[in-house]
Amino acid sequence: MEEQNPKKAKPETASHAEIPEPVQEFKQSFPPVSQNTAFSRNELEKRNALIKAWEENEKAKVERKIHEKLSAVGSWEAAKRAYMEMKMKKNEEKLERKKGEYAEIMKNKMAEIHMAAEEKKAKVEATRNEECLKIEETAAKFKSVGRVPGSSFGCIGC
Repeated sequence: MEEQNPKKAKPETASHAEIPEPVQEFKQSFPPVSQNTAFSRNELEKRNALIKAWEENEKAKVERKIHEKLSAVGSWEAAKRAYMEMKMKKNEEKLERKKGEYAEIMKNKMAEIHMAAEEKKAKVEATRNEECLKIEETAAKFKSVGRVPGSSFGCIGC
């Protein structure tokens, strides 16, 4: 028996050592197309059918991935939209609350203005009553003295 030295071992052929076994089987079942080799119509149809099946399978994979991504984008959009609608509704409620508070403040100011106007009217009314009272007192003096108001000044320009 000979022991083989790793340095003296026979190198394997590059074509068989580098190609994995399933690929070897595929190559053996479908040799490469060349002008020198004539294939029967049946073998070409098989090869084309396998290629077409592979192509359709790959396209289906791509379509599934794209569908998943589009679905993810759609759900992302729906979530963002729902969040923004909730935020907008919250802001609208806040604005309505502030609007109500502002309306209450304006009502109170209008009431204050009305009360101030009533006070001013009362003062004017009091002044009128005081002046009328003074006139009545003056008229009573004129009656008691017996003079006519304005006759003491005489007739100017008569």
